[in-house]
Amino acid sequence: MTYQELTDQIFEKKSYLCVGLDTDPARIPQHLKNLADPVFEFNRRIIDSTYDLCVAYKLNIAFYESLGPQGWESLRKTVHHIPNTHFTIADAKRGDIGNTSRMYAKTFFETFPFDSITVNPYMGRDSVQPFLNFPGKWVILLCLTSNTGSHDFQMIADKEGVHLYEKVILQSKEWAGREQLMYVVGATHPEQLVSIRAALPESFFLIPGVGAQGGDLEAISRAGWNPQCGMLINSSRGIIYADSTDAFDKAAREEALKLQQHMARFIGQQRG
Repeated sequence: MTYQELTDQIFEKKSYLCVGLDTDPARIPQHLKNLADPVFEFNRRIIDSTYDLCVAYKLNIAFYESLGPQGWESLRKTVHHIPNTHFTIADAKRGDIGNTSRMYAKTFFETFPFDSITVNPYMGRDSVQPFLNFPGKWVILLCLTSNTGSHDFQMIADKEGVHLYEKVILQSKEWAGREQLMYVVGATHPEQLVSIRAALPESFFLIPGVGAQGGDLEAISRAGWNPQCGMLINSSRGIIYADSTDAFDKAAREEALKLQQHMARFIGQQRG
């Protein structure tokens, strides 16, 4: 999916919502657990009830690979069930020496047809470049994450006051442009998001942390907005675990709708 195609989807749907499919078998409703593939059935019903309200789906790979071969099969079926109008994210946080990164890239761009993958930039350019060598695919670089531990390293500043996450931005801008490189910026850092947007005026941000992690949708939307919207705001647990009964998919839709309606109003204000 291209930059323009993603932007068009956002304005057509009046939504920059990404639904996170962090599907934990322990939290799947009991009535699904006797099925042959409860993880896929859960995901299928979430997708079918939310696809018109969102523009992207993010699959946290840990929840699938921890289940062994069956988990990989659930992942495969889920990715193929997502409409091709939607941006797909393999939230794998990979990154290693070049030949290993190339194999990770083949896994999620060829074996599985994801549009993008989250990548840890800690090992530097040669660990990221193999992911960028796949035309039409995106790298979503970890920049400033939403967890409390983000302060341990990402917020360390040098003598000039430049933080490590800011150095990631400065370096990575030389690797690829807005058509192929996104950045993870946690919703728990609205103040820093303002300066990050100034440093990356045209780039897309993947913003986790709204909902269960306490990020403020309105504050994040104002801080991250650019004329193309430039944001994918992810909600996982707040949507998919809104209910544990047979009506879990209806409850998920209701939660997604609340976010989408807020986004629609915000887009209207910015474009009005």
